[in-house]
Amino acid sequence: MARCTAPTRGHRSAAAAADCPACGGRSRGYGGYGGYSSYSSYGYHPSPSPSPSPSSSSSSGGGSGKRSSKPRWSSSGSGVWYTPEQVRALTPVREAVENLAATQPDLRDVFLCHAWDDRQGAAKDLHDLLEARGVRVWFSEKDLGLGVPMMRAIDKGLVNSRVGIVLVTPAMLSRLPAEGVADKELSALLRRERLVPVVHGTTYEELEKVSLMLASRAGLSTGEESMAEVAAKIAELVKA
Repeated sequence: MARCTAPTRGHRSAAAAADCPACGGRSRGYGGYGGYSSYSSYGYHPSPSPSPSPSSSSSSGGGSGKRSSKPRWSSSGSGVWYTPEQVRALTPVREAVENLAATQPDLRDVFLCHAWDDRQGAAKDLHDLLEARGVRVWFSEKDLGLGVPMMRAIDKGLVNSRVGIVLVTPAMLSRLPAEGVADKELSALLRRERLVPVVHGTTYEELEKVSLMLASRAGLSTGEESMAEVAAKIAELVKA
């Protein structure tokens, strides 16, 4: 009988879950890439699994060799493909985006939470890729003006954005225990369901050592697809 690898290897990504001989890519519970935390106070309610595309045999971002899927918000002409786990994880965020677009159309698309050390590196790369796709991004490097109180500006940016993207890097992991600005941004974002972690240069296992709550949120990883592919999925997710 096949044994589950979760106790030793974890299921922090679509690839890890798919490679498990017992689970074979099924949606996981707490901490799973394609599932949601069992904490009902955060409103995690998994959506039914969508049917994979019959015409596709591999995913551009799952790394699992499983069939790819198209979420309902992805246009028929889009070249972006998702794993079924990603579709399940992102569907509640998309529903929140659609509701906010109808009631508050002037909101920014994305608030980008990142470590200070990444502002000229990975964070700027992700910002530039998103803006190139027409996404309106709140980014501290351009939206914090001289003489503007930093925390007040960040607070307004959080309130006036539909979705929070947390760029999880080694720099972010080292900064969070210090409870600085990035920690305050993350605390505010964790109180909402409209949060997508983007893990870059590290793993969900490392994130779990620093923030169990953030690690329980399913997201995207540049360990399984390029930053450009991640940006393409976020752009489709947040565009009303």
